[in-house]
Amino acid sequence: MSLKNHSPDKDTNMEPPTSPRHRKVLARWLPDESQRPIVDEAPVFSPSLEEFEDTLAYIEKIRPLAEAYGICRIIPPPTWKPPCRLKEKTIWEHTKFPTRIQTVDLLQNREPMKKKPKSRKRKRRRNSRMGSSRRRSGSVSASSPSKSASSPEAEEKFGFNSGSDFTLEEFERYAMYFKKAYFEKKDSVGETKWTPSVEEIEGEYWRIVEQPTDEVEVYYGADLENRVLGSGFYKKADSDMDQYVVSGWNLNNLPRLPGSVLSFEDCDISGVLVPWLYVGMCFSSFCWHVEDHHLYSLNYHHFGEPKVWYGIPGSNATALEKAMRKHLPDLFEEQPDLLHSLVTQFSPLVLKDEGVQVYRVVQNEGEYVVTFPRAYHAGFNCGFNCAEAVNVAPVDWLAHGQNAVELYSKETRKTSLSHDKLLLGAAYEAVKALWELSASSVLKENTTNLRWKSFCGKNGTLTNAIQTRLQMEEERLADLWRDSSSSLVKMEKDFDSNTERECSSCFYDLHLSASGCKCSPEEYACLRHSDDLCSCEEKDRFVLVRYTMDELRSLVRALEGEMDDLKIWASKVWGTEHSDENQNKTGSVINEEKKLEEGSFDLNIDLELDYHEDLKEEVSTSGELTASDNFDVLVEPINLGFLVFGKLWCNKHAIFPKGFRSRVKFYNVLDPTRMSSYISEVLDAGLMGPLFRVTLEESPDECFFNASVQQCWEMVLQRVKDRSTNLGLPTLSRFKSINGLQMFGFLSPSIVQAIEALDPNHKLVEYWNHKNQTHSESKDHFMPSNCSKGKLFGVDLM
Repeated sequence: MSLKNHSPDKDTNMEPPTSPRHRKVLARWLPDESQRPIVDEAPVFSPSLEEFEDTLAYIEKIRPLAEAYGICRIIPPPTWKPPCRLKEKTIWEHTKFPTRIQTVDLLQNREPMKKKPKSRKRKRRRNSRMGSSRRRSGSVSASSPSKSASSPEAEEKFGFNSGSDFTLEEFERYAMYFKKAYFEKKDSVGETKWTPSVEEIEGEYWRIVEQPTDEVEVYYGADLENRVLGSGFYKKADSDMDQYVVSGWNLNNLPRLPGSVLSFEDCDISGVLVPWLYVGMCFSSFCWHVEDHHLYSLNYHHFGEPKVWYGIPGSNATALEKAMRKHLPDLFEEQPDLLHSLVTQFSPLVLKDEGVQVYRVVQNEGEYVVTFPRAYHAGFNCGFNCAEAVNVAPVDWLAHGQNAVELYSKETRKTSLSHDKLLLGAAYEAVKALWELSASSVLKENTTNLRWKSFCGKNGTLTNAIQTRLQMEEERLADLWRDSSSSLVKMEKDFDSNTERECSSCFYDLHLSASGCKCSPEEYACLRHSDDLCSCEEKDRFVLVRYTMDELRSLVRALEGEMDDLKIWASKVWGTEHSDENQNKTGSVINEEKKLEEGSFDLNIDLELDYHEDLKEEVSTSGELTASDNFDVLVEPINLGFLVFGKLWCNKHAIFPKGFRSRVKFYNVLDPTRMSSYISEVLDAGLMGPLFRVTLEESPDECFFNASVQQCWEMVLQRVKDRSTNLGLPTLSRFKSINGLQMFGFLSPSIVQAIEALDPNHKLVEYWNHKNQTHSESKDHFMPSNCSKGKLFGVDLM
């Protein structure tokens, strides 16, 4: 195929003969008119192998220096050479990707669409706006147009038209042809023996943008979703590439690394949590823009010729916007959100003259570029290349992300993420880490826990982020109640789990709080736009809150290290969260701990498993059960679970298999006049060991958690007693105490035998030592002569 005559039948888009792919390159390089901007270089970092092992730790390390530039380059160690899956023959030669046609001479110097003459040198198709901002919903990119090509509004906005579909092989061939033709320089015998430098290409690029003399159109395969070509990094491990598959520098892993708050986002948002590919050619451009939600971005150059970047520090963002509005007033008047569209380039020299700090980066094959929060960046490609980019959100981003959503609200701009969900997710994770570290076990001082701890404490990064959000909520609720008396209602836990909840006026995310009215059950507003929702009477209006202000204040104190508050939030995080209205009836740990004896709810145990014997023996010295002589406990095993070997997972009286479940009947905590079934379970609380849960089967919200099997059932008994008193029922005086081991089934001979069979080598030493010492005294209790024979979970009963 001739490089200058590409057959139309090779294009899936069937571009007309006037498209750049089917025309000769007529424009030529004018070296004497170079407009290369002279700007300072951004810093370059070369991590050692050891530093390179922890991606987020390294970004955190360089941030104090690099953030002041807004952008920086990272050169990996020489041994970092990840194979590129795009070079596989099936992809390189046979997989096509879409492109955009960029008219480089119109990126800065163009008339508003309303003023533009109807005809230029030739007509241009406007059937697809390709330069829109990246609004994501779920796992689907929304960079595609939201309005049809024929709508008047679509016609009035400048954008990039759809170009040909190419394979990588075809695109490389066309890119080489274009660059060779454009920079053609023949010697005395008419042969081209010259390649332009990066600086010469840069000077010519800005000449085209600022002082065009010819029309220059190029293709760009930008924002290519994962379903098009896939990632340039491998995801499945082969023996020779394991290090690249699991590395944090593999952009498929980066967004959800421990320490990135994007790990608390469930959806695979394309371009944010799932990388996008960029296949460029000479002069193809990425115009001035800032990342969604002012996130960090990381770009990796897989192969090809350099990319030239320009960046500004986030502190200069407003100054850049002001300068561009000043010099391009007509474009901004026509399209106030012009910078969201990624279709406008602007000279770094003019920005410098306006007092904006601008820095330059030249990214070569195999190198990374990092952009920092709210750091505008732009650039162009020097020739055929391929890069990949994704976002990441270290904890220090939270303050920037909060500013972003407040700005979006003022601009009535949709969000891509629930900032409050990420903020609370980070807080929950920090609570877990602080709680585990409070056990003072060396095993719990892992890198992840220590990193989370570093963000906490008074004036910690995370603590301050929660404190700032709390103050916002307090002020907004105060303003709302100053003019109204809307009732405060606890938000359902799954309020926004399956449906995106956003303010009907400004699109503010409603994960933390929402204003509503009975007249429109599926429509809500943020606290600032409550009055815009409807004109109903105040008695029909309400405010939903995920947490009360007191709860959020307690969370701040927990992150500061206050043990009482940390204990409360540790119990919430481990799954005992209930609304204030339900806490009085559900027996959650938060209220029940106040009713029990001091020390009865203590997740921070000494790890010796004898911690309740001074309060109440779980098996009496006589071997008799302490629940009631007349109460017949019949426990039905549901799931035996499996053993976790460690002293937390047994005591001298019982073994606690992870995942164990059983059913037993006891007085109903809601209606003590009848018996109901309860499900007893052994959960995994991580380094804290087992967490015991008892749930009223007919009403799953009625559940009780504790680190003690004994106290778990004592909480149930206490609730039954309290409920009986409230209803005026006779006191269950015969139930002065209850045996948690018995109620779980850990004293039922058949269950005990089945569990013991899981540990034939007697690895749970504490249990077996005690059993051997007391065997003669307790054998009648544990193995009564009338025990029926048979099988339980595949174990033969003796």
